[in-house]
Amino acid sequence: MATGWVFHELFLWHDTGTYAGVFPPGLTIEPGEHAENPATKRRFRNLLEVSGLLEQLTSLKLRPATEAEIGRFHTPDYIGRIRDLSAAIKGGDAGELTPFGQGGYEVALLAAGGAITAVDAVLQGKVKNAYALVRPPGHHAVRDKGMGFCIFGNVAVAIMHAKVVHKIGKVATVDWDVHHGNGTQQAFYDDPTVLTISIHQDRLFPTNSGGLEEIGSGPGEGYNLNIPMPPGSGVGAYLAAFERVVVPALRRFRPELIVVPSGFDAGGNDPLGRMMVHSDGYRRMTRLLMEVADEVCDGRLVLSHEGGYSATNVPYCGLAVMEELSGIRTAVADPWLPHMERWGGQDLQPHQEAAIDRAALALNRIGQTTSPAAAGRRSA
Repeated sequence: MATGWVFHELFLWHDTGTYAGVFPPGLTIEPGEHAENPATKRRFRNLLEVSGLLEQLTSLKLRPATEAEIGRFHTPDYIGRIRDLSAAIKGGDAGELTPFGQGGYEVALLAAGGAITAVDAVLQGKVKNAYALVRPPGHHAVRDKGMGFCIFGNVAVAIMHAKVVHKIGKVATVDWDVHHGNGTQQAFYDDPTVLTISIHQDRLFPTNSGGLEEIGSGPGEGYNLNIPMPPGSGVGAYLAAFERVVVPALRRFRPELIVVPSGFDAGGNDPLGRMMVHSDGYRRMTRLLMEVADEVCDGRLVLSHEGGYSATNVPYCGLAVMEELSGIRTAVADPWLPHMERWGGQDLQPHQEAAIDRAALALNRIGQTTSPAAAGRRSA
């Protein structure tokens, strides 16, 4: 079966304004380009075309999410505020570090709809797996506020759609963005039918979330798993975290669908992260997820784009993931790869191993608070 691909030109038209990285300009901050700009996504898509892979993917026609679908997660007041700000000439800010221009509401609905479209296609058997290259991102958005460039929780909304429309009982998320997936965590914090896993740089953003102690609450206790990694972690550390924590957790939970909030900002030269993952690292993490998905949920795997701010490196990380998902290798080589592979510290370091071992202790909690049968009843 083919790999699905979701993209729309309007994602590149999402306007984050004139900023200096992440800071609004002023008398002491010279205006510049916002970190979350179209370049990385455009160049990712364009490299797929240049490589010849794009034409071998199954293009999925997306639709905007409805207000009712967004409302499964976000509050009516928040949705209304974004709609009103979007209608203004200058737009506004969704909450915290999330500026948007006129029409931002409509583009954000389209981004959430892109994630829904990818999930629908996989669950309906149209494709085996899918990637949604959407913008704005979503994994930081909480119920009543946008955060970290995210307006609506694309993955959270898509998972809720899968559970309501497709009657999926159990879903797992594996967030490999360098920043903590706090919004997705909030969406399912008390839900034992959704296992949320986030592997991220320790206390990068948000600085007050993503700790080991955040394990879920009530019936969802034990079903939220954070893997805060020391700055400077390379491919060796990430693969160890996947092999010792992520894959065992998925095998224990046995979801019917795996969804990945896919940020490439753990890349070795990303301006908003301090990690050292290269394109082959993302390729190998994708392979591990595909193997466990084949084992537990008939290969049903969906990735929805989040962060990644190096315009020269993100496209090669994205191409590696798409090659692995589709099983098609192109003739395009990553010019960064031979350099990053030789960087010191790419192997697993003792302090990184200790952090991974601490995170692995949470594996014992999965499945201890609620039986699978009870979890299924709760979902229904």
